[in-house]
Amino acid sequence: MNLTTTYMGLKLKNPLVASASPLSHSVDGIRRLADAGASAVVMFSLFEEQLRQDAAEMDHFLSAGTESFAEALSYFPTVDDYAVGPSEYLDILHKASQQAGIPVIGSLNGVSREGWVDYAKRMQDAGASGIELNVYYIPSDPRTTGADVEQRHLDVLTAVKEAVTLPVAIKLSPFFSSMSHMAQRLDKAGADALVLFNRFYQPDFDLDSMQVMPNLNLSTPHEIRLPLLWIAVLKGQIKASLGASRGVHSALEVAKYVMAGADAVMMASVLLKQGPGYLATILKDFQTWMDQKEYTSVEQMKGSMSQASVADPTAFERANYIKILQKYKAEYTLDE
Repeated sequence: MNLTTTYMGLKLKNPLVASASPLSHSVDGIRRLADAGASAVVMFSLFEEQLRQDAAEMDHFLSAGTESFAEALSYFPTVDDYAVGPSEYLDILHKASQQAGIPVIGSLNGVSREGWVDYAKRMQDAGASGIELNVYYIPSDPRTTGADVEQRHLDVLTAVKEAVTLPVAIKLSPFFSSMSHMAQRLDKAGADALVLFNRFYQPDFDLDSMQVMPNLNLSTPHEIRLPLLWIAVLKGQIKASLGASRGVHSALEVAKYVMAGADAVMMASVLLKQGPGYLATILKDFQTWMDQKEYTSVEQMKGSMSQASVADPTAFERANYIKILQKYKAEYTLDE
């Protein structure tokens, strides 16, 4: 059975990739993921705030709106809030790249164009096999247009691609007005992979203390459907690799993502819950599933359930949406 796949130009021994998480905060953690069978590890993110704490451009982005609500300044982290600094990050990346035996991908999380280039170069020098750009930006300013948001992503990608020779992936949110068009623009701009999707962490309200509370919920398998849809739609439309991110808790989600067209399937939440060794269980179960279905390779599976490959492509579109509602209405009436 051939489990190999190619993701962002990297030949991987299987499609299972450990995505950015606290599990990669140390060289030992990365080695444990590699020992469990991960074909690559995306390092935990290095945040632009760490690199440009006093820069005027970051101040503009991070303090927008705080003139009307001073407490909003407290939502943003200080330097002491980060587990490691930039120098320590590069040291872990360098050692892991030498010792893990699998590709180690650096991760940059930021907002502005200038905040990325210098450390993308340093990640390359430290031995990274690739770089993942995580453009974590919520355009809350009503003066920001959809075109502005799209251009910011393109500017970041272009700047980093010009600065390094490594393959570059960009992790996207699902909130573009035309995802297919945006994917094609990023593909033409040189993205080696698109990762679908980022998870924005929305705050919650504590009504007893009357405070806005940060709230982190790990993913569940139900979150697979949105990225599954867009990977299936984009497969064959762009040259860039497709990385699936969200909701992977078992071999079943891995199989679905690969059959939709994913070149790599990323996971973090399940490994935080079960431990990094659980990746070996998922990999073994995935191999068993492939054997039962008589698949001989990942490439044979890849994209077999994409929009271009299925018998009813309207299952991804509005026509099928109407049929689903009519079917549910009929079943509900019969049950009554």
